[in-house]
Amino acid sequence: MAFCKYSTEFIANSKTEIDNIFINDYLPFAQPQFVVVYIYGLYICGSNSFDNSLENFARTLNMSEEDVIGAFEFWEEQGLVQVLKADPIQVTFIPLKNVLTANKLYKPDKYTVFNQQANDIFMGKRSISKHEYGEYYDFLERYHFEQEALLMIMKYCVETKKSAVGYNYILTVARNWANEGITTTAQVEERLKTFENKSPEMTEIFNAMGIKRAPYVEERALLNKWQEDYGFNLDVILYVCKNQKKKSRFSFEKIDIILTKYFEMKLFSIMEIENFEKDKKELYSLAKEITKALGLYYDNLEVVVENYILKWINMGFDKNLLLQIAEFCFKTSIRTLEGMNTTISKFYKLGLVTSTAFDEYMNGILREDNAIKTILEQLNITRNVNYIDRANYKTWINDWKIPEELLAYAVQISKDKDNPFKYLTKVLADYHEKGIKTIEEAKNNTPIFTTEKNNGKNFKGRSYSSQEWNALYQSIDEIEL
Repeated sequence: MAFCKYSTEFIANSKTEIDNIFINDYLPFAQPQFVVVYIYGLYICGSNSFDNSLENFARTLNMSEEDVIGAFEFWEEQGLVQVLKADPIQVTFIPLKNVLTANKLYKPDKYTVFNQQANDIFMGKRSISKHEYGEYYDFLERYHFEQEALLMIMKYCVETKKSAVGYNYILTVARNWANEGITTTAQVEERLKTFENKSPEMTEIFNAMGIKRAPYVEERALLNKWQEDYGFNLDVILYVCKNQKKKSRFSFEKIDIILTKYFEMKLFSIMEIENFEKDKKELYSLAKEITKALGLYYDNLEVVVENYILKWINMGFDKNLLLQIAEFCFKTSIRTLEGMNTTISKFYKLGLVTSTAFDEYMNGILREDNAIKTILEQLNITRNVNYIDRANYKTWINDWKIPEELLAYAVQISKDKDNPFKYLTKVLADYHEKGIKTIEEAKNNTPIFTTEKNNGKNFKGRSYSSQEWNALYQSIDEIEL
C-alpha cells in the first residue's frame, strides 16, 4: 500500500487540464473515440487509479482493447503519446509544448504515394532531401492539409517559376493559403482556377510594365487580393503600376504597399487618388501646422496625414477650422492627435465643419455668456461665468422656454434677496411648473421664497422608503445630460 495517496473524494473533486493546443490543433481533426481515449487517459494519469490497466480502461469506455490501442497509436503518430510495446502495454503522455518542437515519427507507408509524386514533379530539376520531405510531412500534419492539395501547389510553383524552386517558397505559399482556410484539394483547385481566370488582367499588367515572364504564384495572389479583397478595378491598378514605372520603383511588393495605403484611406478611384496626390504637399503643410499648434513634433508626417488629416478633410472640415480646433485643443490641455480627433468628432456631430458655422456657434456661446454676465451683474454677483451658470441658462431658455422679458422680470424681483441667484432659480422653476409665460401672470402668481440659511434645528424632512428612493433613482436615471 502507498504511504500517501489521494482520497477518492479528492480525486472526484479535482480537475483534469487539457491544453488549448490540443483543442485547437488536434481535437477537430481526430475521430471522436480517439479524443475520448486521449482525455480519459489524461484523467487516469492523474487519478492514482487502483486498477490502471488496459482491460479496465477499455471496459470503462465500453471499447475493445484493440480499439483503445489503435487510438493510442494514432496519438503516437501525432506525437502526443509514446506507446511502449511491452506486456502489459504502457502509454506515456508527452507535454504538448514538446510535441511542437519534436521530430514526429510517421508510418512508413503513409507518404509513399506523396513521395513518388513529389519526386516526379522535380524530375530532372533537383532531388528532394530527407529533411525536405520531413518539412512537407510536418506541414501536412500541422495544418491538416490534404496531400494532393500540396502536390498541386508544388506543381504550380515549379511551372510558374520555371526552375527548381526551393521548398521554403512552396511552403510559404501553402501556409499563406492554409491561413486563409484553404486546405483541401477542391479549395486549392478553385484558387488556381481563379488565378487562371485572372490571366488576361495579369497579362495586361505585365505588358504595361514590360515584363516578359510568366507571373509567379505570389504575384497572382496579390492581384487577387487587390481586386477581390480591396475592391480595386483593373484601371486603378494599372494607373498605380504605370506611375511607379515612371519612378523606376516598380515591384509587386511596392504596388501592394501603395494600394493597401489607398484602401485604408478609402481612395478607390483614379480621381480620388489623383486629388490626394495633388493635394499631398498642402496636406503635409497642414499636418505640420496642426502638430505645431498642439505642441507636437513628427519627423515623418505621413502617418499624421494618412490617419488624421485626410480623414478630417474627407469629413468636410475646412483647413482654417482645423487650425482653430488645434488652437482650442492646446488651450484646453488636449495635446494629442487622438484627443483632437475626439474633439473633431464632437464638432462633426454638431454639424460644425466650416469656419463660418464655427464662428456662428461661438457667437451664440458668447451671446449666452454676455446674457448670463448681465444677469449676474444685475444680481450684484461679482464673478466669472462658469459651466453651472451656462447649464442653468440653457435649462431656463431651451428646456423651460422662459421668455427673455419674463427672465428679466424674475431677475429684478430676485436681486435684493439674501441669495439672489438661488432665489431666481426657485422663481423660474415655479414659473415653469405653473406654465407662467408673461409678466402679468407672474405678478399675480409670484410666491415668496425664503433663502435664509437653516441651521438644521427646526428642519424635519419626510422619511422615504427604499422603494420610493429606488423609484426616484429610476426617474432621474433616464435624464440625458
